[in-house]
Amino acid sequence: MSVDSKQTGASHTRVENLITEHMDIWTSAIKRKSSSGRGSSKKIDLYGIKKLRELILELAVRGKLVPQDPSDEPASVLLERIAQEKGQLVKDGKIKKPKTLPEIRDAEKPFELPQGWEWDRLGELGYTQTGGTPNKNKTEYFGAHIPFIKPGDILERKVDYSNEGLSLIGEESLGRSAPKGSILMVCIGTIGKCAYIDRKCAFNQQINSITPYLEITDFLIKALSASYFQNLSWSLSASTTIAIINKGKWESIPVVLPPLQEQHRIVAKVDELMALCDELEAQTESSLDAHQTLVTVLLDTLVNSQNADELTENWTRLSAHFDTLFVTEDSIDQLKQSILQLAVMGKLVSQDPNDEPASVLLERIAAEKAQLIKDKKIKKQKPLPPINDDEKPFELPTGWEWVRFGNVVICRLGKMLDKAKNTGSLLPYLRNTNVQWDRFILDDIKLMKLEESELQEFRILPGDLLICEGGEPGRCAIWIEAELEMYFQKALHRARPLAGVQSKYLQLCLTVDAKTGVLDNYFTGATIKHFVGAKLNNYIHSLPPLEEQYRIVAKVDELMALCDQLKAQLTSIKQTQLHLADTLVAQAL
Repeated sequence: MSVDSKQTGASHTRVENLITEHMDIWTSAIKRKSSSGRGSSKKIDLYGIKKLRELILELAVRGKLVPQDPSDEPASVLLERIAQEKGQLVKDGKIKKPKTLPEIRDAEKPFELPQGWEWDRLGELGYTQTGGTPNKNKTEYFGAHIPFIKPGDILERKVDYSNEGLSLIGEESLGRSAPKGSILMVCIGTIGKCAYIDRKCAFNQQINSITPYLEITDFLIKALSASYFQNLSWSLSASTTIAIINKGKWESIPVVLPPLQEQHRIVAKVDELMALCDELEAQTESSLDAHQTLVTVLLDTLVNSQNADELTENWTRLSAHFDTLFVTEDSIDQLKQSILQLAVMGKLVSQDPNDEPASVLLERIAAEKAQLIKDKKIKKQKPLPPINDDEKPFELPTGWEWVRFGNVVICRLGKMLDKAKNTGSLLPYLRNTNVQWDRFILDDIKLMKLEESELQEFRILPGDLLICEGGEPGRCAIWIEAELEMYFQKALHRARPLAGVQSKYLQLCLTVDAKTGVLDNYFTGATIKHFVGAKLNNYIHSLPPLEEQYRIVAKVDELMALCDQLKAQLTSIKQTQLHLADTLVAQAL
């Protein structure tokens, strides 16, 4: 073996070790997706494994994945055969003569190639086309004769052929299709999505195709999927609202071409390593799902504790494994939800027999409401119905009561927006979008006209609970800005607690029941949901003694702060893991 061969072999051994010896980094580097549902690994992005896949492809197209063999026929000879095949196809009238593409300048080559490899423009390696769409008004053009591929049908490493197809006359009207063995790539919008087709297909104008002149498809699909080609495609796209790379630019992108024998070795090695990535992905997702199930089961035992002794026992069991259970953002979010659930069930803080019971608090609320009616500050409302036993979801501690929301607050909708009828001074007001969970967005405040006589009626005061009527019904936040004058419009309810009832406790109840789906039972509307005033007033929730409300709110704030600290630490660790994955990729290249 020559010195060069030994060095090449050693280099490929180092590369393979880089992949196999850092499995912990590849599998632990995880990102959270923007939207998520409880208990599913689909809410996370396996960033490390994704980077590993990218690394494998990038090493493959740079000649660093398998050793070179000096006895392989060089790619220059392969290019000669490709040119001969193209010439024969043109001569036989099977394809039109493609335009001549310019030589590749050194400045266009993103990296050096091993000996025996060549650069060539994509359009020199195969026949390229841009798709089209038949007249949609002619239903006879559509059928099951041939698949009609659109960007959404090109999935990760495969094509979905099951959607809309064309009839024979539809294909003929289009005048173009790609045979089996061609590669399709999206060139408008989600640029770069590509896949090999295993049957003849038509495709729309958002997709370009290349049909290789010789059997190089297996390697070519990997080259087009590699980061260098994907990045070049994006960099050459037009800077419009929707990214577009036209066929002329696309087919001019330089592509690497190894010797044919080496292509076969590269493809086999890539397939082997991608199968390993598939296994890692499945194992990681299974592990995450199992972890999530364990967290759910243990937290459910906490929430379902029958008494204080059982709660203490379950909490002790949970806390012994705290550092291994709460190691993902989702598990911490579950912990937060369980804390809130315990709070509104009377299981988060101890009861004090010296506390004035909630029944006495309700008497004071009734007296305060009666006085407000007497003073003509509010109108007398129809009494809310009593709460039946079958409406009570769980047993309450001694001193607590089940109540309807409208019996402990004064609740009303905001001012109707009507530019034609509204008069008075322009004043700031809150809309649905300004109210988020436990916070307000105040950098986009609108103005509306209010008369002097309306100011007190629609003014928001500190301690008021603002609740969304539509959009995401039930979403709520407590106003605390004493110095900021603010009003509200009809898309929001303003709930003003009576007799000192804690807004924060009421917010806890709404938050818990929104997350568990209980609030859904109070919404109206099939498609667009609304939380109308009558339903909000009838909403059933627990009410502790006033002194216990203070203790609950304080304990929740304390525990939420701890959860946020835990999540911040976790975020820092995750960022380090992502950085390590990126560093490994950079080192390999």
